Amino acid sequence: MAEISYKDLESHLKSKKFSPVYLIHGEEFLYKTAFESVLNSLLSPSERELNYEAVENENISEVIERLNTFSMMSGTKVVSLCDSRIFYSKQDDEELLQKAKDAFDAKEMKKAGKYLSGLLGLLKLSYDDLSPENRDKYFKLDLGGDDKWLDALVAFCKDSDIKITAPKNNAEDLQQAIEKGFPAGHYLLITTDIVDKRRGLFKAISEKGIAIDCSVPKGERKADKMAQESVLQERMKSVLSESGKVLEPAAYHALYEMTGFDLRTFSNNLEKLVSYVGDRKKITLQDVESVLKRTRLDPIYELTNAVADRNAQDSLFFMTSLLSAGFFPLQILAAIANQIRRLLLIKGFAESPQGKKVWKAGMSYNPFQEKVMPAIQDYDKALTDYLESNGNGDKKKKSATELLIAKNPKSPYPIYQVLLKSEKFGKHDLVNALEALSSADMKLKTSGGSPKLILEELILRICYKS
Repeated sequence: MAEISYKDLESHLKSKKFSPVYLIHGEEFLYKTAFESVLNSLLSPSERELNYEAVENENISEVIERLNTFSMMSGTKVVSLCDSRIFYSKQDDEELLQKAKDAFDAKEMKKAGKYLSGLLGLLKLSYDDLSPENRDKYFKLDLGGDDKWLDALVAFCKDSDIKITAPKNNAEDLQQAIEKGFPAGHYLLITTDIVDKRRGLFKAISEKGIAIDCSVPKGERKADKMAQESVLQERMKSVLSESGKVLEPAAYHALYEMTGFDLRTFSNNLEKLVSYVGDRKKITLQDVESVLKRTRLDPIYELTNAVADRNAQDSLFFMTSLLSAGFFPLQILAAIANQIRRLLLIKGFAESPQGKKVWKAGMSYNPFQEKVMPAIQDYDKALTDYLESNGNGDKKKKSATELLIAKNPKSPYPIYQVLLKSEKFGKHDLVNALEALSSADMKLKTSGGSPKLILEELILRICYKS
């Protein structure tokens, strides 16, 4: 068959001339998007439960066995090997180290750990071989003079029990299976970030199937930058065309400055902007600054946002970063407490008779503005009137203000975001979180224990989903 660019994938899928094997490689966001397109073309969502099987842990023998086993239901069968390391080799050591560093800088610790453990497996090293006293002896890669990030990543990998496994030389088995062929209607999808086109496995896939190239140059040369910008422009057009929006040039440049070439973050931020502007067609520089700058400049916000998402990994990362930057433990505790109280307040509205009439889980921003915000303002007013009717002192007025959901009704977007996040909690979860906060507050003030461990325990209790 052939190797094609991800840009040509749509026309290939429209032809309905599917290949028995697809190797999708290159930039992660692009190859995951391409993977979904291929899978959706082969199987409808209703068919996936019985006719789609994802194999993990690089178990090639299992991949081959499943491809040659017929499903209980007749028809198409798809087997996938996602985020595979089958093409990794010692020659990729510098690229894997850079990928680990890039993921670490992006606060994607689990992904960074995957790259580091994969690299150590290839080099037959342990985490102890990367200790400061052993590093120069065993680790020959150039760290560019700054290796503090590596110390932090090694600590994370050990704490998270990320195993180092030596790569299995089973590429030949898969190559032979591909050359032999699968039963009719059976398909193999492989995704990976790194490929070695000199290998027999790649040549077999190119001959018997389709290799989809999703790679983007990551260098600093003018040609590399132009290629990166072209991909971002393509992604921008795709997102904006679906919503009927336009992004003014100054807004695009500001968005690019904030994200660099990070397709996932770029796409997520663009979708936030589409929701933020509502019915307005044009997205302006002021919109970008209003919606996105705070996330970049306010580390406390990043922590509370991760807690509200019940994302333990990111929450622990930001908490550790804040402590390292000199934030006081009680300051971090107070920020988390404020977020939980806000979630509890808005959960109270969502479960009230007024809230149930207008708010639906996952509601888009426009109907929220039209129907939910007026109901929230009415809810706030009714609560304020009730509290003030039971006393007119300053203390009562202050309490009423603290219980308002919409303290600034002219800025509804943050309220919309908190409502969405509140769906990840039940009311009992938030009450339990308040109890955990009270316990952590007492421990920080009286126990003399490690503040970091106390905050870690708190975050895990809040983020854990029973």
